[in-house]
Amino acid sequence: MPSLFTVGYEQTPLGDVIDALQRAKVKILIDTRAVAASRRAGFSKKALSAALDEAGIAYLHFQKLGTPAEGREAARAGNYEKLWKIYGKHIKTKLAQEELAEVNKLVEAGKKVCLLCYERKPEECHRSKIAELVAKETGAKIVDLFPGHFI
Repeated sequence: MPSLFTVGYEQTPLGDVIDALQRAKVKILIDTRAVAASRRAGFSKKALSAALDEAGIAYLHFQKLGTPAEGREAARAGNYEKLWKIYGKHIKTKLAQEELAEVNKLVEAGKKVCLLCYERKPEECHRSKIAELVAKETGAKIVDLFPGHFI
């Protein structure tokens, strides 16, 4: 059974995220943020991609799997019911489904894939919904990575 990893970088230095990815033997990090920019050092698209490349990990940005602006606002307000309603509709769009199919293909091919977003807790982040859909389709086991979590 393949594994599908997830990680959130909230309150986590870049080095710790990369360390967790390497310990899990992740080969491809899929950035699931709608906007791959961050005020956190090292987590904007270009810097993150470069750091991952140096660590031997491929970087893909699947922007269409990201949460729409109104969903991000609901998450910031702690209104997860609204977030999941918005994201549930969004993930059914053609472009999101195309990117979801790409994740499925990578997992089915046996690639060690990790989904990245900001939120530390997967239950508060759309990456958990993506992971659930991929697991349902591929039979993958979901493994959430946390700073200091060793697998």
